[in-house]
Amino acid sequence: MNQIKKALLTPAELEQISKRILADASQHGASAAEVSISTNKGFTVTAHDGDVETVEYNQDKIVEINVYFGQRRGSVSISDLRAEATQAAVQAACHIAKFTDADPASGLAEKEELAFHYPQLDLTFPWDISVEKAIALAIQCEQEARAYDSRIMSAEASTISTVEGLHLYANTNGFSGFFPFTKHDIGCVLVAKQNDEMQRDYSYSVATDPKQLTSISTVAKQAAERTVNRLGARRLRTCKAPVIYLAEEARGLLGHLASAITGGKIYRKASFLVDHLDKQIFPSFISLQEHPHLACALGSAPFDNEGVVTRSNVFIEKGVLRSYALGSYSARKLGMKTTGNSGGMHNLTITTGNKTLAELLKTMDKGLLVTEMMGNGVNLVTGDYSRGVGGFWVEKGEIQFPVQEITIAGKLQEMYKGIREVGSDVDLRGNIRTGSILIEEMMIAGE
Repeated sequence: MNQIKKALLTPAELEQISKRILADASQHGASAAEVSISTNKGFTVTAHDGDVETVEYNQDKIVEINVYFGQRRGSVSISDLRAEATQAAVQAACHIAKFTDADPASGLAEKEELAFHYPQLDLTFPWDISVEKAIALAIQCEQEARAYDSRIMSAEASTISTVEGLHLYANTNGFSGFFPFTKHDIGCVLVAKQNDEMQRDYSYSVATDPKQLTSISTVAKQAAERTVNRLGARRLRTCKAPVIYLAEEARGLLGHLASAITGGKIYRKASFLVDHLDKQIFPSFISLQEHPHLACALGSAPFDNEGVVTRSNVFIEKGVLRSYALGSYSARKLGMKTTGNSGGMHNLTITTGNKTLAELLKTMDKGLLVTEMMGNGVNLVTGDYSRGVGGFWVEKGEIQFPVQEITIAGKLQEMYKGIREVGSDVDLRGNIRTGSILIEEMMIAGE
């Protein structure tokens, strides 16, 4: 099988395209303009039943153009970098801007906020792997997982993927910057059967550097263990009990906080944390800070979506909400300054304790370990929280049996304040870095 031979466009080529777009915008009368260009290439292979199921190549380009006529804005997104396509896009954006209402908060980021001297980060580690080798690894992963236990009836999917990308942002305030990145994945989804019961689970590894990926054998074993451990799952009686979110699920719990403090939610008054600056949100031993310049980290970036330099913002300090996450637009709406978070946070990290997951279970003594969540029953306006979950019931600090078809509910405000401990088992497979989280008490709805 042939791999994609054509390389990504170089930073110099993308910069020439961005200059052309900005010049076209000025020629059409725009008082300001900005452009972001993202390109990536890679492939994903999937194995099933001991053979290759799919090989998918991707080579994508996304161009986003914003033009401003005073405080009126027009936006266009395209995937074609040819001159005639970008010229037509600029013309369309200018036409749109002329029919929009003026917005006092609209416009480019302030020039003094731009990352003219942004850091060069280690985010690019290409994986020298052929499609044939990736297929062999995917098949190996499936075979090892299925051989682990006779109750594993099939592998729903075993995948290997790799991608290289480049992101560039430029505007008419004189800023132009770019950074390359890579991302590689191994994943295995299994189905196990015992009598008439079937259960599904998975394991995966993701990293910017292929050397940091978990081994094929480890992913296969973890997927197999997780899947067979779910067999025999039962429902619980409705009760109140402590809850531990496994680290990979705790990421979602903190993700709700990240969403609730974004500027867009705050100025629209669509968050339960409106007017909560300098108020206690978490216990005093909890702090939340972003680290945007970590080498090899999945959430790192030298500048945000507006070219503003990223920084190590402290959002929660000793339990107190110290800052919202703002881009230039939301900052202006709130009468504040950007925090370099246009497009989101970067490697949001929580203060962790020194207890392993096993030690957290001992601390909890009796309660629920959540390893899977379903649905999206979260209302950020009120903080109401209700999610379908699966996991394990724990007594005397030891897992007793798997559970399913239950719901946990509460208020995010109370859940955050009710955090007792954060484990040392930090999951680095995402933009939010956290260990498992033990919450004092939640409502568990079952039979």
